[in-house]
Amino acid sequence: MTRLPHIASFRLRLLLLLAALLGLTLGVQYYVNLRSVRNNTQRLAEQEQAIMGGMALGVSAVSSKSYLDDLKRNLKQPLLDENHGRVENVLVVDSDGNVRDSLDDRYEPTTNDDGSPRYVPLTRVILPPVSGVVEFVDESQRRPSWLAVSNAAKPGEPGAFYLPVETNQGRWYVIVVLGSASNLTNILQAQASKSLRYTLILLLVTTLVTGILVWRFTRPIKDLSIAARRVAGGDFSIRVPAARRDEVGALAEAFNEMTAKLGRTRQLETQLHQAEKAAVVGRLASAIAHEIRNPLNYINLTLDHLRSAFAPEEPNKRETFERLANQLKAEVARINTHISDFLSYSRPTRLEPQPLNLRVEAEDAMRMIEVQASENGVETRVEERGSVPQVMADRQAVRSILTNLIINSLQALDGHGRRIVVTLSTDDSTRRVQIEVADTGRGIPPEDISKVFEPYYSTKETGTGLGLAIVKKAVDEHGGTISVTSKQGSGTTFVITLPLDGKNEEKETA
Repeated sequence: MTRLPHIASFRLRLLLLLAALLGLTLGVQYYVNLRSVRNNTQRLAEQEQAIMGGMALGVSAVSSKSYLDDLKRNLKQPLLDENHGRVENVLVVDSDGNVRDSLDDRYEPTTNDDGSPRYVPLTRVILPPVSGVVEFVDESQRRPSWLAVSNAAKPGEPGAFYLPVETNQGRWYVIVVLGSASNLTNILQAQASKSLRYTLILLLVTTLVTGILVWRFTRPIKDLSIAARRVAGGDFSIRVPAARRDEVGALAEAFNEMTAKLGRTRQLETQLHQAEKAAVVGRLASAIAHEIRNPLNYINLTLDHLRSAFAPEEPNKRETFERLANQLKAEVARINTHISDFLSYSRPTRLEPQPLNLRVEAEDAMRMIEVQASENGVETRVEERGSVPQVMADRQAVRSILTNLIINSLQALDGHGRRIVVTLSTDDSTRRVQIEVADTGRGIPPEDISKVFEPYYSTKETGTGLGLAIVKKAVDEHGGTISVTSKQGSGTTFVITLPLDGKNEEKETA
């Protein structure tokens, strides 16, 4: 057996498959995680940019004397909306602690009745913990009392940052109020859930693909298991597909080769068994022919002499004498027929092939039972499907085949059927002629079908069991085939095929 290429190795292909699935899983997971990191980085950058934008917006409001709302509307990028940052409010506070401007309408300056502006004190503004953006050296000394500073808020919690701005009106303060980072947390959680879903889908897909491929890889093993059980049951005709080029394909080829050898061994054993039986029959037939036939011939001649010389004169006694003498001669003839059957089966046959018209031979064989069939109301018929050419065969062998089968069919019609049909046809593709002998008799039990061609097997009380064995031997010697189908109560059909040109090449070269 040739060595398999490395790439065709089942183990290597399975390892490559698992490595590919692992690489695909890791690659997709890495891509999903990288995309999530990029999105998270972008969110954090937007948060930071929004905070810086709030600070810049407050400083711009102090330096330009413009209102925060106007500045916010003039921004090219809306960094202070709910979708981009945590900035909830920007306050501009003067040196006296009054809120000069605010993104929250509740803290914007209003007008008194006399037209003077009215400001909201910072102490009235609800603020989260306030801390400085940067710590200056003198910050603690110059920080006003109204600006309550506490420890910086924890990351993600609401907080406020102030930035002192020196103006010509004193030190003003820009306070940026930050809300909770729950929006960002929710976004990050959603991205994590999305990544988990992608991972789960990928695992399901890879599991499905792995299951399909494993099923594809293990199906030939299951076929081998089923075939092995059939071989163990005696079926050596089973074969498994061997189209694969891996170890499983090599195993399938080895299995088919082993099964073929076992089948040939079984055939040889069967042929040896038949040869042993034929040898025994041959020795028995020779002994019978030598020890019995001579006395039988003497008995037969003596009966003829008694019938002609010693027949009684009285009619009644003469009739009884003739009847007994005929019975004795019939029994002697029956014994002689059995001896002939033994000799026909055990001795090698020398075939003398000649062109035969099978229809003529079949009609001649039918005439042997014509009287008995007419007396019992049995219909006999020879049919021909198409034009059947002459076949090269031995006349005596073909006559023996047809005679044995037709007589068996007639004996099977005891009250169970009334028709015997011989059908002739030709298969041009195989250059064979087919002979069917069908009856409507009692049929053959299923358990006896496989034994009908065995020598000495017979279901008849007076049968020798050699009739069908002789038929099969004659068919085999012509390179033909014979098969039988039967159904109890419906009849039996024997099908014989013979090569048109004589023996098969396989038989001639065997």
